[in-house]
Amino acid sequence: MNTGSTESTNYTNSTNYADIASKGLWHNNPGLVQLLGLCPLLAVSNSVVNALGLGLATMAVLTGSNLLVSLFRHQLLPAIRLPAFVMLIAALTTCTELVMQAWAWELHQALGIFIPLIVTNCVLLGRAEGFASKHPPLAATFDGLMMGGGFLLVLVIIGTIRELLGTGALFANMHQLLPFATDWTLHLFNPETPFLLAILPPGAFLVLGFLLALKNVIDRKLTRPAASEDVVPGSKRVRVTEQAS
Repeated sequence: MNTGSTESTNYTNSTNYADIASKGLWHNNPGLVQLLGLCPLLAVSNSVVNALGLGLATMAVLTGSNLLVSLFRHQLLPAIRLPAFVMLIAALTTCTELVMQAWAWELHQALGIFIPLIVTNCVLLGRAEGFASKHPPLAATFDGLMMGGGFLLVLVIIGTIRELLGTGALFANMHQLLPFATDWTLHLFNPETPFLLAILPPGAFLVLGFLLALKNVIDRKLTRPAASEDVVPGSKRVRVTEQAS
């Protein structure tokens, strides 16, 4: 009896990819809901290029680790499962760091220790244990892509706000990530007294706090129950019950 193929078929038939996408990008966003990975999220999000670089690296490792964990989930004994997950994540993080050293050296230097610290990001181990180890490769890969995309989205939004408020420009030094983006800098305004707090660490906490508040407001409006019926002013509600004979 091939229980592995039966399990995979059942998961495939019951996988709701729209639900996975909505959870990764909004309802269970790693940065705005789970509040995981806040150290790199706040430390390097002082510019768009730094945020984009770290976000893409994290998304690549998360997607790859979910895929590998799903592929080997039936071959791993429970006693060595978590150490094996950590080893897979560490190997992918090392590969990502080597790629950045080869193709984006300046950005790698700017991000510094936060590239190897991807290994310690709780999002990766949490998705490996909570989702990838229980789902087939396609669903696990898509989950990693969506969770990584949600983390990337929050990073880029914070980086955009902080760079704009702190320097009056956007997309500075984008050539560090994209060699052809040498003249992408947009000088939207030239502040005589720049808002330096925005590009300092306390500014990251403030921007993240405003984003959390905004998300809570939006969620309350989306989940507000609609009126079940129109009530005429001055009318009274009457409760009717039936008794089964």
